[in-house]
Amino acid sequence: MSASCCGPRPDPTNSARWRAALWVALVVNAAMFGIELHAGAAADSHALEADALDFLGDAANYAISLLVAGMALAWRARAALLKGVTLALLGIFVLASTVHSALTGSSPEPETMGLVGTLALAANLAVAAMLFRFRSGDANMRSVWICSRNDAIGNLAVVAAAAGVFGTGTTWPDLIVAAVLATLGLTGGWQIARQALGELRHVRHATLQPAE
Repeated sequence: MSASCCGPRPDPTNSARWRAALWVALVVNAAMFGIELHAGAAADSHALEADALDFLGDAANYAISLLVAGMALAWRARAALLKGVTLALLGIFVLASTVHSALTGSSPEPETMGLVGTLALAANLAVAAMLFRFRSGDANMRSVWICSRNDAIGNLAVVAAAAGVFGTGTTWPDLIVAAVLATLGLTGGWQIARQALGELRHVRHATLQPAE
C-alpha cells in the first residue's frame, strides 16, 4: 500500500484551505459590519443595523474558528457552543430592538437599504459559495457555514424590505425583516449549540471509557 493509505489522514480543521477561507470570511464580514452599521444609522433602517450586528457576530466567530483550528475536538466544540450562544443572544437583542422600534421608529430610506443590501448580498453569496465545501464538518465548521447561509438569506430579506418600504411608504417591511433576522439568529444558534453539546458529550463518554 502507499504511504497515503497507511499514514494518518490530514485534519480538515487545520488545513490551509480552511484557514484561508476563514481569513477571507473574517475580512469580508468585518468590512461589511462597518458599511452596514454606518448605512443603517444614516438611513434609519433597523434591518440594516440588525444585519450589521450579524456581520459583527460572524466576524468574531470566524476569528474564534481560526484560533481553535487544529485543536482537539473538545476545544472546537466549546468554541462552537460559545458561537451558538452568542448568535442566539444577538437574535434576542435584535428582536427586542425591533419591538421597540415598532413603537417609536420612523420610516427608513429605501434607496440606501436597497443599495447596501445588494452589496451585502453579493459579499455573502461569495463567502457562502467558498464555505459550501465545509458545511458537513464538525460543529465548529458547520457553525461557519450556518452563519454565511443565514447572512445571504438575511440580505435577500433586506433587499425585499427596501422594495416594501419604497412601495408602501411605511416602516413595517423594515421591522418585519429585522424580526426575520432575529429568528434566523435564534434558530441558527440553537442548531450550532445542539451539535456542539452532542460532541462534548461524545468526548466525555470516550474519556470515561476504560482502556482495553
